[in-house]
Amino acid sequence: RHLEVQLLADEYGDAVALNGRDCSVQRRHQKIIEEGPPIAAPQNIWIEMEKAAVALAKAVGYANAGTVEYLFSETEQKFYFLELNPRLQVEHPVTEMITRVNLPAAQLQVAMGIKLYNIPDIRELYGKNRFEDSYAGASSKIDFDITPRQPPNGHCIAVRITAENAEAGFKPTSGGIQELNFRSTPSVWGYFSMDSSGSIHEYADSQFGHLFANGNDREEARRNMVLALKELSIRGDISTTVHYISKLIEFDDFVNNNIDTGWLDRLIKSNVLGDGSSLKRSISSTKINSLHNDTYAVI
Repeated sequence: RHLEVQLLADEYGDAVALNGRDCSVQRRHQKIIEEGPPIAAPQNIWIEMEKAAVALAKAVGYANAGTVEYLFSETEQKFYFLELNPRLQVEHPVTEMITRVNLPAAQLQVAMGIKLYNIPDIRELYGKNRFEDSYAGASSKIDFDITPRQPPNGHCIAVRITAENAEAGFKPTSGGIQELNFRSTPSVWGYFSMDSSGSIHEYADSQFGHLFANGNDREEARRNMVLALKELSIRGDISTTVHYISKLIEFDDFVNNNIDTGWLDRLIKSNVLGDGSSLKRSISSTKINSLHNDTYAVI
C-alpha cells in the first residue's frame, strides 16, 4: 500500500499530522485514485506512522505543509519511509474534506509566522474554540502530543481525470475540448484546467481535472463518485479515462478495498476482462452496466 501522512509544521518547532491518504491505485507508479482516511493500516500502526512523520518534521526543523509518504506491507504489518514531499499535493482536498482544515490558508498562516495552535482551523480540529479573546495566556496553547484530534469527517475518494486513451495503453492524447459539463454538488467537488483556447496540448502533464467525492463512509463516497463520473461529459478531440475509471471503481476488489500498488497494472496486463473473481462487478452496484468488450487496455 502507498499511504501518506499530511503534515503541517510551524517555525516554532510544532508539527501536527492531519490524518492522511491511501494512494495505492496507481498506474506505473503514477497515482490514479486517492482516498482518506486510510483504513488499510490498523489504527495502532497508523498512529505510529503519524508519530514518525511528525518526529521527522521536527528533527529537520520543517515549517510548511508537507506529506510524508510510506509503503505499508499488509502481510508484515510494517511501514517503510519513501519521502517527504515539501509542498501541497494535488490530492490535498481529500484531507481538507475529512479534517475541514483549509490547507492553503493554513500554509499561508504558517508562512506569516502564526503558531499552529493559533490557526483557527487547527484549533477547531483539536476541539478548541476557533478564536480566543487573548492568545497571550496559557489557555490558548495546545499540547498536540496529548490533545486528541477530532475524528475524520466521513470519507473522501478522489479521481484524477487525464487525457489518455485507456484502450491504447493509456497513451496521452491532445487536442481541443468542445464541451465540458460538470456540476459540483454537496457531495462532489472538482476542477478542470486547460489552455486559453480550450485545448490540452502535448507538452503538459496529461492530468487536466480532479474530482473529489465525500460521504459518511467509504461506500457512500464511492457511490457518489460513480454517479459523478457517469454524469461528467467531456467532448472533443481528446480521449479521457472517465469511462474506464467509472467501471474500475465498481470491481469487487475496489469495493472491498482489496487493492495494492500493483493492482491496476495487473488489470491492465490482463486486459481488465479476466475471468477471476476479483474482476467481477460488485453485486452492490445495481445501476452500472457490466463491462463491455470496448473497455480494456493493453500494454
